[in-house]
Amino acid sequence: MSEYNAKVHMDGPDELVVESGGQITAAGTQASAVVDLTITTDLTGVDTDTDMTAAQAGQIEADLAAIATKLNAIIAALEGVGILAE
Repeated sequence: MSEYNAKVHMDGPDELVVESGGQITAAGTQASAVVDLTITTDLTGVDTDTDMTAAQAGQIEADLAAIATKLNAIIAALEGVGILAE
């Protein structure tokens, strides 16, 4: 009989352990990677007595949209493997 060491296993009734190289998947499919988020907003020179430029405001809007997209991808991945309820 061969020995099998699971990389994802329960350690007691309340702790799920995912060892290096282990994966939690939904029906054998691992969720897609979510690439690192880059914030590009530059508010150099903007203070409380100065209005920001339209370009700076637009960049903040774009950065917030990128954050929302990444967060939604993370939530979908967690739901996909059953860690979060849908």
